[in-house]
Amino acid sequence: MTDYTKQIENYLEMEKEMLENMPKEDISRVMNVLETARLNKKRIFICGNGGSASTAAHFECDFNKGVSYDQDIKYDFECLSDNVPMMMAIANDIGYDDIFVVPLRNKLNKGDVVIGISGSGNSENVVRAIAYANETDAETIAICGYSGGKIKELAKYNIHVNIDNMQITEDIHLILDHMMMYILSGMKGC
Repeated sequence: MTDYTKQIENYLEMEKEMLENMPKEDISRVMNVLETARLNKKRIFICGNGGSASTAAHFECDFNKGVSYDQDIKYDFECLSDNVPMMMAIANDIGYDDIFVVPLRNKLNKGDVVIGISGSGNSENVVRAIAYANETDAETIAICGYSGGKIKELAKYNIHVNIDNMQITEDIHLILDHMMMYILSGMKGC
């Protein structure tokens, strides 16, 4: 039997270090952008690939159900990564790099919010979504890791997990969702 205790401790230490050094002011700014969108009845589009797609879907669920549950004015999140037939049609007929920007062209209005999640910050389809949103005067948020990549530079707001480790990056991204949900829903303990 292999003893993985040391590797487990090392991984958890990386997690703790990242959590202790999170950009709290940036997170607070993003939370204010989301609350402003909710109060103004604006839509919030969110997208990502792979693990970031599942985090985007988790955000949609937590905000549309969890945070909105007791609110008179609800959040209106839409995860662009969830409509697989639409994504495949766009990927097949136009190109994978446009799977998020095409639906945005049909739905995005001034004052709406687009959140792009990318571990590297360089997923071209997420980059294009953020760039298009900027052109339409939408608010843009990057949730990224590593160096932050292109989306960190393009987005008006960002939460950057500054580590070159995809697993830690994706862990922290999901923790951000849960933390924001917990605080914005007014759960006890904060």
